[in-house]
Amino acid sequence: MTGGSPAQHPRATAALGVALGVAFTVCFVTGLISDLIQEPRAWLTWPARPRDLYRWTQGAHLVSGVVSIPLLLAKLFTVSRKLWVWPPARGLAHAVERLALVPLVGGSLLLLLTGLLNVFYWYPFPFSFTTTHYWTAWITVGALLVHLGAKLPVAGAALRGPAAAAAGGQDVLAQDRRRFLATVGVAAGIVGVSYLGSIVSPLRALAVLAPRRSDAGPQGLPVNKTADDVKVVEAARDPAYRLQVIGAVDRPLHLGLAELRARANREADLPIACVEGWSVGARWRGVPVRALLAEAGARPFTHVVVRSLQRQGPYAGSVLNRPHAMDPDTLLALDLNGAPLHLDHGFPVRLIAPNNPGVMQTKWVRSLEVR
Repeated sequence: MTGGSPAQHPRATAALGVALGVAFTVCFVTGLISDLIQEPRAWLTWPARPRDLYRWTQGAHLVSGVVSIPLLLAKLFTVSRKLWVWPPARGLAHAVERLALVPLVGGSLLLLLTGLLNVFYWYPFPFSFTTTHYWTAWITVGALLVHLGAKLPVAGAALRGPAAAAAGGQDVLAQDRRRFLATVGVAAGIVGVSYLGSIVSPLRALAVLAPRRSDAGPQGLPVNKTADDVKVVEAARDPAYRLQVIGAVDRPLHLGLAELRARANREADLPIACVEGWSVGARWRGVPVRALLAEAGARPFTHVVVRSLQRQGPYAGSVLNRPHAMDPDTLLALDLNGAPLHLDHGFPVRLIAPNNPGVMQTKWVRSLEVR
């Protein structure tokens, strides 16, 4: 190699490419899992067990995403000189490879930037985050596959072969390159651990870069949307509140808060696992959904639609598939950590289920419709 920084040696580029490829793969797969759960497909029934599976897949999505940021910036630095070579294409195959860099680099930057902004609950862009994030991920992965097809032999040769360096300075340049890669690794590690602390409770003190503490909020749990935000305060406090169990049932139920409390005979330790990556466990007490379905005489069903007192918004309700509805720890919770639910946590009653995204743990529940 002549000129440029030792960090721009093909071996450094290849090493960063491998690390970035692993991080992107984990991020893509776990993000796809989250989308499939929130937008169910007929061919997939997401299980209720293991209890914490979604907590860890979404935690892996967050950590792999933030770790990708220093890796991507370092990788772009190592290839920055090659991005401006002239002529830009030496033939058709090389032109396809170069064109694939546009969606690859642009898509990667867009994914990581909007994903980070989502973690901070800041949406300064005029488009839908969820839709854009989903389709950009597919486009970026497609471009990545094209890039891998072109560069895998080159990267393999760079990692297996001897480290080329300027005459008389091989050791110095190799040490500089190792220091550069070590610095990038440390930076990625610090970022990853600081966000891992919002998922793993013993590491909570290390979550210095995360936008919120996982134990900050009423009753020791964070709140994304308050009752005032979604304008349910009056309806939630209405003494005439009744929970309805309707649909494919023989005996529709209309239960007041006192009647629900009389049926609240089960406790469960379950996490709230947010799609933004943070999660925290809690102790819940309430009425098993399956007990209410049995009391109402539910006929054979495939799912239960849970509706909230919140009338508008993408998460004003959710769907429980049959495995979740019949799990003994899927509750309509009335108590959290030994006290009645705070209004912002879903008073008078909220859904809590094992292995379920936080956005689908509907608050301020008004009805269950069996279908």
